Amino acid sequence: MDKWIRVSLGFVVVIISLTALAQEQGVVKPQLLLSKILEGMPKGDRQEVRVLTASFKPGDRTLFHTHRFPVTVYVLEGAFTLEVEGSEPDTVKAGQAIVMPAHVRMTGYNRSSTEPLRVVVFYASDPDTPFLDQIH
Repeated sequence: MDKWIRVSLGFVVVIISLTALAQEQGVVKPQLLLSKILEGMPKGDRQEVRVLTASFKPGDRTLFHTHRFPVTVYVLEGAFTLEVEGSEPDTVKAGQAIVMPAHVRMTGYNRSSTEPLRVVVFYASDPDTPFLDQIH
């Protein structure tokens, strides 16, 4: 009798597990792309979140600049090279992301001579803060 109870309970567990798996089909589960502990985030009661796009032709670059708050760049197409003063260049390709630190002098490039570069830029800042500060 004990054997049948164990078999029955095992069967019930299998059925419940299969039901749970069936319910999860078709449900999108996010994949972690980038995780980074940041310093220099806005501390006020209100922050402004901005999402921008940028398209670089082959050989294009950004101004030499800083950001007041960390900025995340996600590459849609091509390869983005970030040069931060005092560090080796860092290149991220389509489907990858990079965080640009606050208060660091930098510039970004499309190093390709033939391929365009398209990125999405995300950041949170105090309201009405300029996106970048140009270095002269």
